[in-house]
Amino acid sequence: MAQPTIDVADLADVESLLDDDEKAVRQALREWLAASVQPRVADWFEAGRIDDPRGLARQLGELGVLGMHLEGYRCAGMTATQYGLACAELEACDSGVRSLVSVQGSLAMFSIWRFGSEEQKQQWLPAMAAGEKIGCFGLTEPDHGSDPSGMRTRARRSGDDWVLDGRKMWITNGSIADVAIVWAQTDDGVRGFAVPTDTPGFAAADIPHKLSLRASVTSELVLDGVRLPSSAMLPDARGLRGPLSALNEARFGILWGVTGAARAALTAAAEYAAERVQFGRPIAGFQLTQHKLADMATALATSTLLAHRLGRLKDEGRLRPDQVSLGKRHNVRAALEICRTARSVLGAYGISLEYPVIRHMNNLESVSTYEGTHEMHTLILGEAITGIPAFR
Repeated sequence: MAQPTIDVADLADVESLLDDDEKAVRQALREWLAASVQPRVADWFEAGRIDDPRGLARQLGELGVLGMHLEGYRCAGMTATQYGLACAELEACDSGVRSLVSVQGSLAMFSIWRFGSEEQKQQWLPAMAAGEKIGCFGLTEPDHGSDPSGMRTRARRSGDDWVLDGRKMWITNGSIADVAIVWAQTDDGVRGFAVPTDTPGFAAADIPHKLSLRASVTSELVLDGVRLPSSAMLPDARGLRGPLSALNEARFGILWGVTGAARAALTAAAEYAAERVQFGRPIAGFQLTQHKLADMATALATSTLLAHRLGRLKDEGRLRPDQVSLGKRHNVRAALEICRTARSVLGAYGISLEYPVIRHMNNLESVSTYEGTHEMHTLILGEAITGIPAFR
């Protein structure tokens, strides 16, 4: 049987753009995931739960990937590109595992690191970097997703304290979190609060019946008269700039992460096509299958090159929000199409959890809409191109 002469997952030789440190970070995480998570993740997806999410968080903390792109407070202080490579490996395993890391590091930890007081940073960040404490990020509400300016969660003054009332929806890590970063309307505009989840009036319940991101904790948060001291407010976050800055960090991880899911699906399809015999020959030898493989490999190469370019720009301090939208919009759509095409190559086996394709395809349906839908990122790019906002 003929053997391929190239790496189907790297037509553009992006591997040659990596330095030794970047390769080492990627390889260490890839090996750990293959030994510790990959054998179990399909069962987690099928069961709709991770066996021990807090234990998984501690292991990820020991590896140094929680808040790995932040400086100080026991964070690893790695580059944006190293963080992106880690996200790709995590999502090649499962989007839910990458989501745990993204929400912990790029949403909850970043919000405290960027906007919190020194007391808040010392209180939460070292334990969160170690995976000993888990964070979640409460922005989305039942009636307000793409337009967070309409949020109904309120924080009102009561003496020297704040009292929070409201609901947050689709919150990753919500029911296992030790601290929730909650964004609320005040008389002064939107402000952020670090809410210990054992505070009276705070409750979190897992959202049932998910058919996507099943190997992930997704919750609804309810705040009913949650009384907090004034020190719980993030002092440097005013208006929507705070949560949107954190979302931009998370989107950067996503645009890298989905290349991992796409790579896993493409690799599975190429290997299956080489082994599956129909009409007396491997289906990899038929023109239509080769067309599919070529399209998938081209889309993955394009997405990977884009992710690397944006990673280098972020490392240089030159990455713009609209460029993050470019990456999130293009790479998620490309990854979804790769998974759908890979599913067609596998035929009936494409819907079996014996292969990763349907799991990645279902997960990416969620990734497509969280941290900004395809439509919202289209409008962000449209405004950047024309100078005219078209959101309303």
